[in-house]
Amino acid sequence: MRFREKGPSLVGVIHLAPLPGSPRSSLTMRSLRARTAEDAHALAAAGFDAVLIENFGDAPFFRDAVPPETIAAMAVLAEVARSASGLPLGVNVLRNDGAAALAVAVATDARFIRVNILSGARVADQGVIQTDSARLLRLRRHLDATTVAIVADVGVKHSAPLGASGDEAVADEAVEVVERALADAVVVTGSRTGAEVDPGLLARVRSAVRGHPVWLGSGVRADTAARWADLADGVIVGSALREGGRAGGPIDPLLAQGFARAWRAGGER
Repeated sequence: MRFREKGPSLVGVIHLAPLPGSPRSSLTMRSLRARTAEDAHALAAAGFDAVLIENFGDAPFFRDAVPPETIAAMAVLAEVARSASGLPLGVNVLRNDGAAALAVAVATDARFIRVNILSGARVADQGVIQTDSARLLRLRRHLDATTVAIVADVGVKHSAPLGASGDEAVADEAVEVVERALADAVVVTGSRTGAEVDPGLLARVRSAVRGHPVWLGSGVRADTAARWADLADGVIVGSALREGGRAGGPIDPLLAQGFARAWRAGGER
């Protein structure tokens, strides 16, 4: 899955503020729409290839299915992000509600969804999270939405494996994700939000799933972007676009522009 003819993809994350019904919710939907539009405009102006919205402010997250008010709010804000940016849209419903993400994607003409755990099971702060890829892929077929790509994490951040660990286990998971869970692209992350990826792990995963795009999902900064752009097929960036590198706040337009320039400088060499 590519968003440009040459060079690795550049996907900017819109960290939605706490949505209605979540523990820290304080903004009206009008305010949420305005903030989402500002972030979307900033990403488009900076030259990003796509935007990804996620309900980052809703922590603590549900382990699986989110409530209807979350899906409704995300559908509204996804449409705002797509319209305001004019860019391809992705949807991630935390912690692992792929079905909700797909429903939002279908309703808003999104191009892809991100699913944190598409194969196997992992332990996170929500408890044991396990795949429901069989239902997700059948739902995609039922909704006639096979053009909505699935971007799946492997060894995803903020979690630990139930079984084998290490680079080999993550590479094996990547193979399962693309061959049996039918993911269109793979995401490799560090251990936590903002943590850098192990270059050796990235190389191992890319070798294991040749022919499928492998994106970086954390830890890339403007000062390291050029180096990473030579090693991956794309990046999903959130924290580095915000003041102090802190996830969750509004996007700083100048930081977004600087990151995009640095990423292109590496990917186009």
